[in-house]
Amino acid sequence: MDPAGSARTWRASGVARLALAGVAMLLVAELAALLLAPTDTITPLPVSASEWFDAAASERAAEFRGGQRLLFLAGVACQLAAVAALALGRPRRLAGLLRRFGRRPLLGAAAAGGLTVVWARVASLPASFVAHERAVDFGISVRGDLAWLGDVALATAINALVIALAALVLVALVRRFPRRWWLPGSLAVVAIAVLITVVAPVLFAPRFNEFVPLPERSQLRQQVLGLADRAGVDVGEVYRVDASRRSTTLNAYVGGLGPSKRVVLYDNLIEEAERRELLSVVAHELGHVAHRDIMRGLAFVALVAPLGLLFARELSSLIARRRGLDPGAPAAVPALLLGVVLAALLLQLPGNQLSRRVEASADAFALRLTEDPRGLIGLQLRTADSNLSEPEPPTWAEWLFSTHPSKLERIGAALAYERER
Repeated sequence: MDPAGSARTWRASGVARLALAGVAMLLVAELAALLLAPTDTITPLPVSASEWFDAAASERAAEFRGGQRLLFLAGVACQLAAVAALALGRPRRLAGLLRRFGRRPLLGAAAAGGLTVVWARVASLPASFVAHERAVDFGISVRGDLAWLGDVALATAINALVIALAALVLVALVRRFPRRWWLPGSLAVVAIAVLITVVAPVLFAPRFNEFVPLPERSQLRQQVLGLADRAGVDVGEVYRVDASRRSTTLNAYVGGLGPSKRVVLYDNLIEEAERRELLSVVAHELGHVAHRDIMRGLAFVALVAPLGLLFARELSSLIARRRGLDPGAPAAVPALLLGVVLAALLLQLPGNQLSRRVEASADAFALRLTEDPRGLIGLQLRTADSNLSEPEPPTWAEWLFSTHPSKLERIGAALAYERER
């Protein structure tokens, strides 16, 4: 029997399995996005950017966002290249260190996961730094270089801890269930996602910003709670966050689950937006609570995780076999993480598709709750200026990156609601 021929046959079959797993993963993700997509949206009226936005401001926003997108893609490419090189045994000293982690497989897997995160982040640091400098030059960021580097270091440390935990769990499953580890691994992924959703608002976010509950007697708090009562939802708590320490952007979001559920308003938004615009944001966030959109997102993770991990298994097996590694060894962790990251990047496409529908549904909820389409329109105009948002990004960029409908679509939905009334 020809060993070289057998190896080629195995690799060919492995590549075929990898491609099949990738196609199946994307098909299931598309079906999940369709299944979970809300239907209570408002079809927007056609809107021209020239009717609502200054041409010079739109060109400036396009210049900023276009450059940031290219830098983001460059950073992702650097991270993928760094993890792929480590998975293939380069650089040799770092790969040798990962092999020595095999003396204690589970702790070694955790260490390999954390080390891989740091290695990838260092590789993407130049692109991230240029993106930061551009944000400062365009007036979006107010963070100094040293403070920015401190934020990057803290975020990297948190990510390294999370990935170390995930690597430990996945390697334990690989060693216990060598071929079918992706099935219980899917449950582990969902459990980790739920855990992060619960603890991130109270454990991670306060490391970067100060969150202060709105005073009980403040007019804004009373208005927020009044909207919540009309919407029939429990918001948990309403917080003001000192986002102005880092950025001039205006935003708000809903986060947490169970006891950590909260609505968070940027201090920039509170200080600069008109009250009707701010209440439009709050109503939008209440829509996410009313529609249980965090649970919807976790359901999407649960549906796509099995085939995502199957894709990761096929890719990591190909690389481990090529290097003569046990797939459950710490030295194989970079290959495993490479598969997971590639799966996540592919799944982001249908995930963003679902997110845009979810955000459009929250807009519809806000319009019906406030009955103030002009408040939503004013908010889109204000945030387009303060956040340097393109009124209508290029189609390819919207497909790859956008988690929200475009400014024009959101204005069009408000106008459609106004016409219906």
